Amino acid sequence: MSFQKRLQAHEFVVLAEMHTPKGVNISRLMTDARRIKGRIDAVVIPDMDNGIMRMSAIAGGVLMQQQGVEAIIHTYCRDRNRMALQGDILAAHVLGIQNLIVAHSEEMSQGDHSDAKTVADLDEIGLLGAIRQLQAGRDMAGFDLDGIPGFTVGCTMAPCADAAELEEELAAAAKKVEAGAMFVITPPVFDLGHFAALLPKIKKLGVPIIPTVFLLKSLAIAQYIANSEPGAHISDELIRRIRKSSDREQEGIQIAGETVAALKTMTEGVMIQTLGWEHKLPAILDIAGI
Repeated sequence: MSFQKRLQAHEFVVLAEMHTPKGVNISRLMTDARRIKGRIDAVVIPDMDNGIMRMSAIAGGVLMQQQGVEAIIHTYCRDRNRMALQGDILAAHVLGIQNLIVAHSEEMSQGDHSDAKTVADLDEIGLLGAIRQLQAGRDMAGFDLDGIPGFTVGCTMAPCADAAELEEELAAAAKKVEAGAMFVITPPVFDLGHFAALLPKIKKLGVPIIPTVFLLKSLAIAQYIANSEPGAHISDELIRRIRKSSDREQEGIQIAGETVAALKTMTEGVMIQTLGWEHKLPAILDIAGI
């Protein structure tokens, strides 16, 4: 069953994020995809996420499709103007990619090409509107298309440090849903109790909610996120759990698997984010019972 049909049937979906290589060696990407084929519903391919130059998401999506793994690709406003965005979206459809996530673009200054010029011709609402218009058979200039694409389109939410930020982010997400987003990817969940308390408000968006589960590879990473990203809500208890473990790497995998399992009873899906440790995805899925 396709990702779109599972969403429509309100069945729990499991997504895994995989980055394309910084180069043309696709062997690792292909190996990682084969490891989880049949165990997940789709692979999410970011497009130069965090301002890091990599092979394009369209190429990664096509490679996934060739492996028999459904692909979802990110689209950003940062790097392309409206003509290039529309052209890439049409190309993605022709190449068999039918799922998009309109994602927030990280600042270029944080990436590896800090001197690159930001385009930002459209914002996220504008891009969602452009996708909707293409699916209605016209481009942004009002010209009719010769053949109409179809997509399942999602959007993202940013981390929120407090109630005020949450209300702002929910208002922004509601506008994205109104503009055409059919599902929402939330920030990483580290505190299930905190997330459960927020979930009723998020579910008011009226579309499937898919939280991110982030693999904490080490104590240092967990501490860094806890100290630098207050919106992550990593508890002292979680830090202590990793610190006390005799195998901290395995503890992070265990925590991710347990989080996925818990979210199965709370949301419509999960997206597992491993940032280079995609070879650990099978272990996370084993612990989650998937």
